[in-house]
Amino acid sequence: MGIKWGDRPGARYVKDVSGLTTIMLHLMPNRTESEVYLADKLDATEIVKFIEKKNLEHDNYKTTIFHCVVFAIAKMINERPKMNRYVQGRRMYERNEISMSFMAKRRFADNAEEAFMWIVPKEDDTIDTISHKIYGDVREVRKSEHADGGFDSTVEAFSKIPRLLLMLVFKIIRWLNFWGRVPKALTQGDSNHATVLLSNLGSIGGPQVYHHLNNYGTNSIMVTVGTLHKEELLMPDGTRQMRDVLDIGVTMDERIGDGFYFVRSLKLMKYLFEHPELLDRPFSEPSGFDYK
Repeated sequence: MGIKWGDRPGARYVKDVSGLTTIMLHLMPNRTESEVYLADKLDATEIVKFIEKKNLEHDNYKTTIFHCVVFAIAKMINERPKMNRYVQGRRMYERNEISMSFMAKRRFADNAEEAFMWIVPKEDDTIDTISHKIYGDVREVRKSEHADGGFDSTVEAFSKIPRLLLMLVFKIIRWLNFWGRVPKALTQGDSNHATVLLSNLGSIGGPQVYHHLNNYGTNSIMVTVGTLHKEELLMPDGTRQMRDVLDIGVTMDERIGDGFYFVRSLKLMKYLFEHPELLDRPFSEPSGFDYK
């Protein structure tokens, strides 16, 4: 089936947006001037117990807190489709699939190269299948010091083009980006075209930080994950308890939704962390979260 008029490869043109949103697309045409940033804490106590139990079930790979973050965000977006939207060419689009991307260091060294990772959950995926895939993909990447195929090799090839010619090439690519005509070879596997781009700073002992969005591409959500740590939290019953806490930073394009929609989406994310057994359910299965 061909692409309908107005649609883009992998996304449909959203026509039924409010008048205010339409004006915002023209008043703030760039993603970097439409950013909203949120720094928050996730109570990870239950999910830590869940991971410990999960890792007793298999010894050929390990489920990590980052794997759970990736899958929980993907499940949230599956239930909250506006979070899978993007703005490009001063129009709103909604993707046909959810894509999660992050960078993996080939070695833990200052001069080591990074590799682009790309995950697209399927309807029957669970935390087990996602963990197995991420673990396997990262292990495969770390077998080599340098890019040996895919989008990483494309980036390496572009980097060898002389500067003046590269400036012209990227001027053309940005023009194609505006009209949704960038070749698939330059979008497939590129984190700038993912639903969510994540940075796992906790894996190197770092904190969550603010990370900007990019005007190029279609990525509307950037998530940074800090280090898991103990912290005293005020509980719903008024008591204070030492809990496992995970700091996250989220940068979003405010044009894809409103504050009410974003806050409800965050509440669902926290609900999934508080009820990690839901991550054992198929990706497409609703969480049952009460939005009241």
